[in-house]
Amino acid sequence: MKLLLRRDQKSGLIGGISFQLNVRADLSPEEKKNISRYKLGKTVLYSRGAMADGGSGLLGLASRLAFKAMNISVSVDDLTDGKQIECKDIIEMLAVEDQIREASKTFKLVLEAAATFGGEEVVALE
Repeated sequence: MKLLLRRDQKSGLIGGISFQLNVRADLSPEEKKNISRYKLGKTVLYSRGAMADGGSGLLGLASRLAFKAMNISVSVDDLTDGKQIECKDIIEMLAVEDQIREASKTFKLVLEAAATFGGEEVVALE
């Protein structure tokens, strides 16, 4: 598994700049097979934001839409397909990137473990 990261920026409507982080995993056929076999696609690797009770009615709908825009979640399927994450500043983008890197390292360990089921592993102890 390789993690592909691309940083970008775009100008906003009123002159501000937003920062974008594009993430995608380059997976081997065996890794894709194990993701499917063990149903890991919906596994959330990174999430930012907290649940909020938006209430009911039109105000509740607006609150839930604003929350969804601020909440970021990256699943295994997102990494497989690629996902663009918008950040308000460079500091936030670097923090998100760092968290996704760490989550991807852990996920790689999960994929390596999944590949050893039904087989044998020899570990040399010193």
